Amino acid sequence: MKMLRNLDRITMVRSMLVHLGYFSRTQMRFTLMMIGAGWGIMREATRLTTWRRTVRIEFWTSLHQAVGGGILSTLVTAALTGFGIVAQTVYWLGFAGMAQMTGSILSTVLVREIAPVLVGVILLGRSGMLMLTELGTLTTGGQMRAMTGMGIDPFISFLVPRSLALTISGFTLGVIFSMTALLVGYAVCRVEDAITMPIWAFLDQVVSSVKPIDYFVIPAKFIFSGYAVGVCSCLSGMDVTTEDDLSSMMPRGFARGMLSIMVINVVFSVCFDG
Repeated sequence: MKMLRNLDRITMVRSMLVHLGYFSRTQMRFTLMMIGAGWGIMREATRLTTWRRTVRIEFWTSLHQAVGGGILSTLVTAALTGFGIVAQTVYWLGFAGMAQMTGSILSTVLVREIAPVLVGVILLGRSGMLMLTELGTLTTGGQMRAMTGMGIDPFISFLVPRSLALTISGFTLGVIFSMTALLVGYAVCRVEDAITMPIWAFLDQVVSSVKPIDYFVIPAKFIFSGYAVGVCSCLSGMDVTTEDDLSSMMPRGFARGMLSIMVINVVFSVCFDG
């Protein structure tokens, strides 16, 4: 009897460990997929054999869609941000007698923290969801399996060019967003007589307050946010099953994309703060 009780305890412990391992593996599965795919994309991008004509066409098409399709949303969002953040910051700092801190606050809060998140959200909503829908439809419809059977590697044909295109788009739209927000904020302040310095003096004040480490952190945030959106959106589209449809693919992909954007920005802010 004692041996049977010990055997039952061992079986119960083993069952608990199996369920714990299954839960941990399922929760970390997509994260591990993103890490592996991210490394694989950078490795394949350095090989000349990767950039066949079809891959180059897919890259330029995705780049044109991401930058050309997202520039209007970026300009509108940047204008609203400039009106709501830059103008109010300049006005209230001047009202409090701390106008000398304007450049430091704008470079830290707007350019370093807010701009990468908003640009990542624009890329996710404007381009990431489109990529997820396209690849998800190909996967559920069986076309992705058919291409694999014909010797076409979906990883090289779709994941590599689209992720790299969003990487470049993240940096491009990030620069456009930052400049537009600052210029619109300056224009609003100038109209309201909240600021009297010329535009070049205002921009020089912002640039002069940027710390040396920020010349690495700010571009890195834009680049890696776009890269994370591209990898996450493509993987979410290729990881669906036949039971999935748009109502289940898009919320899951959007949540994963938002989480990846926030993780990228938080990690860079914590690691390089100060």
